[in-house]
Amino acid sequence: MDIWDKKKRSAVMAKIRSKDTKPEIVLRKSLFAKGYRYRINDKRLPGKPDIVLPKCKTVIFVNGCFWHGHESCRANHIPKANREFWMEKIRRNKQRDQKVKEQLRLAGWQVVTVWECELKKKNIPQTIDKIIRVLENNAPRILTVYEECDDMIIKVAEEIIGYESDE
Repeated sequence: MDIWDKKKRSAVMAKIRSKDTKPEIVLRKSLFAKGYRYRINDKRLPGKPDIVLPKCKTVIFVNGCFWHGHESCRANHIPKANREFWMEKIRRNKQRDQKVKEQLRLAGWQVVTVWECELKKKNIPQTIDKIIRVLENNAPRILTVYEECDDMIIKVAEEIIGYESDE
């Protein structure tokens, strides 16, 4: 049994955003401040990732703990009303998340999932550090070859070398 009538419930549910959520904005601002540039909700990629960092070949999903069933979080609880509906809804969300991650990995993308609870004020620095470590390990390296010619040093070649993960 719902605590609100259908009209009120519909109005409440309509206000739930699927993009530009507060956790996404917090993460985007933090990455931008660290010098990272990105695209948001790129429709060309499976699942329209929240943040796409093409130079690092990395996508980031910012998942709400309730909606995506974060196992080790207090916000992951099943409402008492309409329990079967919510359990099935969250199960389908998790199943879709896994399918999208696999599609992206097969296409050569590194996939990072950040949970809403990891972007609470006290956790932000550790979360950003963790993401930056992943990005730095996945960033392409530039190999530049110089030669000395007539007492001058000139650049003769430059090549971008992608990061190869051992995973």
